[in-house]
This record gives sequence, C-alpha cells and structure tokens, in this order.
Amino acid sequence: MAAICVFCASSRTLGQRWLDLAAETGAELARRGHTLVSGGGCVGMMGAVTDGARSAGGYTVGVIPQTLVDLEVADLAADELLVTDGMASRKTLMIEKSDAFITLPGGLGTLDELFEVWTTATLALHAKPMVLVDADGFYRPLLDWLRTLADRRFLKPAGLDLLLVADTVPAALDLLDTHLT
Repeated sequence: MAAICVFCASSRTLGQRWLDLAAETGAELARRGHTLVSGGGCVGMMGAVTDGARSAGGYTVGVIPQTLVDLEVADLAADELLVTDGMASRKTLMIEKSDAFITLPGGLGTLDELFEVWTTATLALHAKPMVLVDADGFYRPLLDWLRTLADRRFLKPAGLDLLLVADTVPAALDLLDTHLT
C-alpha cells in the first residue's frame, strides 16, 4: 500500500480528544495496510499517531532532526528512524518518503509542513494527494481565509482545489485511497 505522512501537533499539553484523534488516525492507516510516515517524535499527537499505528500492526517511519533527538523526544520504537541535520531537510525527506499526506489539527509546525507540501504541489514538484482533517471545524477559519485568497486572486482556484478536506479520519483516508488508485 502507500506511505502516508501525517502532520500533527507535538505539544505535551493537548486535550485527550486530540490525542485520541491522532491514535485513531494511526490505527486506521495500519488497518488499511498503509505505512505511517511521521515527524519522528514520541510526544503529543505525533506520539499518539505512531502508537496507534503500531497498536494495529502498522509499519512506522519517523523523520526527525538531530536537535530533537538531542532533546530526547525521538520515537525510538519506530521501524525506521531517519535523522536529518535540520528542520528543512526533515520536511524534504518526509515529502520524498511519502505517497500522500494527512494534516490533523496542529500549530505552527503543522501549518509549516502543510504549506510546504501544498506549495510544492502547486508548483507541480509533486502530484501527491493531501487531505486536511477539519475535525470539529478546527480549520474552518483558515479555510475561510484561504477561500478569500482565491477570491482576491492571490491563490489560483486550481491550487486551492489541490487540498482535499474531510471532517473525519475515515473520510480522509477514503479520499486518499481514491486518489492513490
């Protein structure tokens, strides 16, 4: 099956519902036979998504910069742990190792990863599907703002259409599975 990269929060202070969403994502990826590619961390939603994948028998690939390994937040239980020299090379390697992308709720780092993969897609540097999981309307304000960018011609409608949106993890994976076949 496919290698699917999941972007999500690594904060240690998140509510349980977000950790559960991440664990559900990892488990559902594994049940469908996909490999999980993650940011290589063991904390927050990032840790929960890898734990969820492993709990369902999934294969996990973590990509993490040495600075975060040094902070002792690396997912040492990953089937593959790839260590990079920095955050930029981490994103590049995550894109190279992945066939598709799911973005769960997150903060600046998650948005940075989403916009990197989305921008490179709009430049036709890859044609890998991307799904934003808008659980409980988490991303609704961002999506509204992005639509105004398209309305004002700062973003081409075709570029906006590259980002698929789903309300649930199963719906997100159904979209990816459709676009991967």
